[in-house]
Amino acid sequence: MEEHLKQEHTEIIKIAFVGPESTGKTTLASQLAEEFNTIWIPEFARDYLQDKWDLKQEICSREDLMPIAIGQTQLENEALKNANKILFCDTNVLVTKVFSDINYNSCDAIIAKAAKKHKYDLIFLTDVDVPWEKDDLRDKPEDREASIAAFEQALIEFKKPYIKLSGNKEERLEKATKIISDFQKAKKIGLNSFDYIKIYNRNTNLDVIEDQFQILKSGIPKINLERPAIINDGILRITDDEAKYFSNFFDEKKTNLKLKKFVPASGAASRMFKFLNEFLNEFKLGEESINAYINRKKDKNLPIFLVAKEKFPFYNEILEVAKSSLPEYGTWEKDTRDFGFIKTMLSPKYFDFSNKPKGVLPFHKYENYTATAIEEHLNECAFYATSNGKSHLHFTVSEEHQNDFETIINEVKPKIEKQTNAEINVKYSYQNKATDVIAVDLDGNPFRDENDNIVFRPGGHGALIENLNNLIADVIFIKNIDNVIQNHIQEIALYKKALAGILIQYQEVIFKYMIMLNSENVSNEDLNEIVNYIKSKLNIDIKDDFSKFTKESKVDHLKTILNRPIRVCGMVKNEGEPGGGPFWVIDKKGKTFLQIIESSQIDSKDTRQKEIFESATHFNPVDLVCGIKDYNGQKFDLMKFIDKNSGFIVEKNNKGKSLRAFELPGLWNGAMAKWLTIFVEVPLITFNPVKTVNDLLKPAHQSTNGQG
Repeated sequence: MEEHLKQEHTEIIKIAFVGPESTGKTTLASQLAEEFNTIWIPEFARDYLQDKWDLKQEICSREDLMPIAIGQTQLENEALKNANKILFCDTNVLVTKVFSDINYNSCDAIIAKAAKKHKYDLIFLTDVDVPWEKDDLRDKPEDREASIAAFEQALIEFKKPYIKLSGNKEERLEKATKIISDFQKAKKIGLNSFDYIKIYNRNTNLDVIEDQFQILKSGIPKINLERPAIINDGILRITDDEAKYFSNFFDEKKTNLKLKKFVPASGAASRMFKFLNEFLNEFKLGEESINAYINRKKDKNLPIFLVAKEKFPFYNEILEVAKSSLPEYGTWEKDTRDFGFIKTMLSPKYFDFSNKPKGVLPFHKYENYTATAIEEHLNECAFYATSNGKSHLHFTVSEEHQNDFETIINEVKPKIEKQTNAEINVKYSYQNKATDVIAVDLDGNPFRDENDNIVFRPGGHGALIENLNNLIADVIFIKNIDNVIQNHIQEIALYKKALAGILIQYQEVIFKYMIMLNSENVSNEDLNEIVNYIKSKLNIDIKDDFSKFTKESKVDHLKTILNRPIRVCGMVKNEGEPGGGPFWVIDKKGKTFLQIIESSQIDSKDTRQKEIFESATHFNPVDLVCGIKDYNGQKFDLMKFIDKNSGFIVEKNNKGKSLRAFELPGLWNGAMAKWLTIFVEVPLITFNPVKTVNDLLKPAHQSTNGQG
């Protein structure tokens, strides 16, 4: 019997339909065969059992199951000879197996073995959300819910690559057609059935995966820097009085505006404690002194941490736990105590700091309490992002950390609201898993883990353009989670509001010009005025042959330039911090425009490009104020303003194996490359990031004179 249940080996893509009776399997198989210009095989059992009914008026019995399984297998094997690339199978032996389990509480071992062994590139499980249609062989409409559960359990148990197909006939055909077309693409780039199912279940667009493979294969064109943006050449400098003017201007306008603060806060603090984790892993306790380790590793960070550890806001709390959990802590020599202190701080059993998001960590020590970065952002938000007594704060978080954020916010929000007379509305979003990027090995093949699964990595902060795109507000302030300060809140607020005032002033002019361009009465003088504004104030080149355009073409071209989201970016003087900065960039057409560029975007082997990058006078502190609505008050689709060729290729390590992956264009780099961009110098005091734990020792994070 087993011999008759063997599948023929084939390169033909085989797609089967399984599911309860009257769920559209036959209809789909025939429709898809026509769609893909190939053949399909019917359900052998239907003709077999119909003949039995017509001759004897008898329904299916246990003895019929083996002939049905054999007949279905032989139909399939014969059809492979005539199939055109794809064969659609209306049911298979797995259906016979599940039918036997449901009706007889058991299944012939040979049939069960064949059901498990038979392979299909894809299986569609047809849902029960279509009307039941009666015929001579269908008699159990009430059992369809239980039946589909049994089918799904068998598919999972036998590890079959399946997709549940729901909806009406038209929707199912459309979905299945798209799935099959995408699966064919997946096979061409080296992905198997289970890879494709994983991609499908993540809602990742297969075309995006294809693009990523192509980018990883061919590389990303490097940015061509023309010169650094400097004061009066791409960067606007404002005096203290001008900052106050723009801040007041914003205060006058904000009554009619909805404000929101957007804080990317998804990542864990692993980099913040990297040197301490390395110490725990590599220090040979009992065999060497910490001083010897520092010399051996040339570690400049560890001695600073150890000498000043009493100044960290979390010191007392960790010390208390270390003493109580390590009874001999007080008797140990200093090296052992220091080791125990760091281990307590980073151990998953106790504080687990390096696996927590930066936002929930103690950042600042005040006279009577310790504040997290979350609390400082709430305080800032109330100071400069409040309109009509309401303040809106949006955090992007990892789903597993949202409860930690909520716990802190529920505790501190009432206090801040009382102090500032502002009602703070806090919302969250997660980085969309569909924006994760696929990894390849160094040969360009899909990277696989120890279980042979393809590996996805987070797409970088550029993925958060989707989160930003979902917000509804007139003015959005953007600031990183770790860029907070213990005092000087008034000065921070002044410059944030000044940036917002500059934004609104630019918008008012741009919106005026958009109205003019949409008027039938726009004159050549108007067009000349708009061109001069675009060149002098927006730092955008106009096409060389613009003067030869017809009036209609001129209007269309100017509307295309102006009708974009706008960002005003604070820039601080470059004092050697790692990261990107403001530059004039040359595009493929030879036009220059302003952009924030990271070092990984330039060709480091090009001496001239490297010199330009290193000559930057200013640094990007991620201090942005954004306008995402057009002159009609309609929200822009921010996904249309991304430069998709400005991502990054990164090399990483996964459990000792090297991989390469594409990171999406950065949130304030390529993801905003086609926005209108204004660079404004802001004081260095507005930039206080905490990249490593030792940054918390800087003066901006150490004052104890109260909160602003």
